[in-house]
Amino acid sequence: MRSKNMRLNRQIEDVAQLRQEARQAISFDAAFRARLRDLVLWRRDVRRFRRDPLPDGMLESLLELACLAPSVGLSQPWRFVVVEDSARRSAVRENFRLCNAEALAAQPAHRAALYARLKLAGLDEAPVHFAVFADRTTTRGHDLGRRTMPEMIDYSAVTAVHTIWLAARAQGIGLGWISILDPTAMTAILTVPPAWKFIGYFCLGYPAAEDTIPELEQMGWEERSAPPSMVVRR
Repeated sequence: MRSKNMRLNRQIEDVAQLRQEARQAISFDAAFRARLRDLVLWRRDVRRFRRDPLPDGMLESLLELACLAPSVGLSQPWRFVVVEDSARRSAVRENFRLCNAEALAAQPAHRAALYARLKLAGLDEAPVHFAVFADRTTTRGHDLGRRTMPEMIDYSAVTAVHTIWLAARAQGIGLGWISILDPTAMTAILTVPPAWKFIGYFCLGYPAAEDTIPELEQMGWEERSAPPSMVVRR
């Protein structure tokens, strides 16, 4: 009995020690902050992929990190649908083709030719495909922070996307976000609940090239604005 109590006390002490260590603030030095800036600077919306497969367990590791993203009320509403089935991938490609043709037709005459030259998806080359949805019916978080802004559920899922984007880039892996798709069609193709809000379809793999300048800027589609132009003070 005495031995059992000693083991129990030891376990309690170990848990208390772990909690104390978890509470201790961690500091990030100047070198880390500089590398973090590099990571953000070199993050790209990738459209051109190599076909090399990712290492075993890499996708799962990245998704685990994505689940550490902030969410309203700790609701964790993100839902990741990994698309491995060839028929579903083909259906996604066809939907992209149709939606992209409509987008091209809607372009003004002076921009149509440039739009047609843009590569807007890596669906044929990327080894990993997944979709992200936001579960608007989740009861997690007990509606905290959602009463006046229910769209916070969607924004929370987007934070998970940005987290995996940076985590992937840190591994030398590129991510491409495809939004030229019909959300209703994606719900049907991927057989998910109708209440799940489609956030985007993503291609993941090693980039064919790396650059600090967005491809859309290189192609002359748009230019970055200076940060001060987007800041308003009151």
